[in-house]
Amino acid sequence: MREREQEPSNKRVKPLSRVTSLANLIPPVKATPLKRFSQTLQRSISFRSESRPDLLGPRPWSRNAAPSSTKRRDSKLWSETFDVCVNQMLTSKEIKRQEAIFELSQGEEDLIEDLKLAKKAYHDPMLKLSIMTEQELNQIFGTLDSLIPLHEDLLSQLQDVRKPDGSTEHVGPILVGWLPCLSSYDSYCSNQVAAKALLDHKKQDHRVQDFLQRCLESPFSRKLDLWNFLDIPRSRLVKYPLLLREILRHTPNDNPDQQHLEEAINIIQGIVAEINTKTGESECRYYKERLLYLEEGQKDSLIDNSKVLCCHGELKNNRGVKLHVFLFQEVLVITRAVTHNEQLCYQLYRQPIPMKDLLLEDLQDGEVRLGGSLRGAFSNNERIKNFFRVSFKNGSQSQTHSLQANDTFNKQQWLNCIRQAKETVLCATGQATVLDSEGPFLDPATGSREPQGETKLEQMDQSDSESDCSMDTSEVSLDCERMEQTDSSCGNSRHVESNV
Repeated sequence: MREREQEPSNKRVKPLSRVTSLANLIPPVKATPLKRFSQTLQRSISFRSESRPDLLGPRPWSRNAAPSSTKRRDSKLWSETFDVCVNQMLTSKEIKRQEAIFELSQGEEDLIEDLKLAKKAYHDPMLKLSIMTEQELNQIFGTLDSLIPLHEDLLSQLQDVRKPDGSTEHVGPILVGWLPCLSSYDSYCSNQVAAKALLDHKKQDHRVQDFLQRCLESPFSRKLDLWNFLDIPRSRLVKYPLLLREILRHTPNDNPDQQHLEEAINIIQGIVAEINTKTGESECRYYKERLLYLEEGQKDSLIDNSKVLCCHGELKNNRGVKLHVFLFQEVLVITRAVTHNEQLCYQLYRQPIPMKDLLLEDLQDGEVRLGGSLRGAFSNNERIKNFFRVSFKNGSQSQTHSLQANDTFNKQQWLNCIRQAKETVLCATGQATVLDSEGPFLDPATGSREPQGETKLEQMDQSDSESDCSMDTSEVSLDCERMEQTDSSCGNSRHVESNV
């Protein structure tokens, strides 16, 4: 024992600091893969693969390089930027008003800097080095160039009315005159879905991925990738109502600026709503164009006439097959993600299911039997959780799908979306909906619930197994987004929101 204790160890021990630093390399866990529309501008179009750089992958150029310091943008306050003596002469409310006006001005300055950086550090080098063609870059960057002089104009006007002591009396008239220019955001925001899809596709090119990774690791990027920069204009657009309300909140009632600020808020809300509608229609159109039909009979006028895509995302059936499900206004479409002509497309898995005839059932954990007895007997318990079932029967046509979400939250979002869409359709057609929160929809024709006995479950699960087909798939996971669905036909307003 003594000899063993005295024997020197040849093992190399890593310092604790190096071991613990590996925690910083673990990529963050993303939210559920359900993407929701309607309030399109309220969320960022982002794919799980986009926002997770391959931190653990080999990088020959940085193997021996020292870690670069990240360039940080310090937040500035009006009270810290200008003369303190002037601040002491103002009331607390007026100081807050000046802070809000300064935040508006500073935000414009930061936005202009970021837009110019996107062009100078990404667009121009990739064009000069022939990493992408001019046509591809035009598709990805859209009308970004035209936004820079737009915001330079507002910044210039705000700086012109600022007094030498840093205070600003009136901004309302400037905003009322300038805000209508934001209608030009229409084309930029409507292009974002197509731009994001092309950017993700080009990342498969090692030259593109290598260039973007180098930029991400450079100090100027502030750890933001290219899409973060391209999404900044959208983020700024939806922030204007909040900024203007904050200025108005600290504006005295007898101040002439109050009336102008109220008018400015109405203008920007109308512009955001209009752009939001057009962007939603553009997204819906984009995915409809990428649906592939195996046969002519799968085409449905309900898909062609849809202008709104309520939500979509990846689900699995009870055999573990990955499916990509689209919930349009009046029809549920189940597809498989495939690559066609080097583009990500969605091949219909079965016939589209009209929402008016769809039956939805919330399944308890463990209620679904996985395909194959051996597979079901030795499977992990996690694989039989978070299932729900959609079924459809119309004359001789019928189909049933047991679908599995990533987790409980994701499952609940799907249930909420489908129930809401079905209620909207039934209200529009004048039919009443009988809905049990724990069970399936009741058949509006008969008023009876779908059978839930063991025999019925086995038949449904068997239907899932038989409907499987063999084709190449590619995984597409989309981040959980915010959605606000207004049921105008029923006269009720329901708001369903999921965390971003």
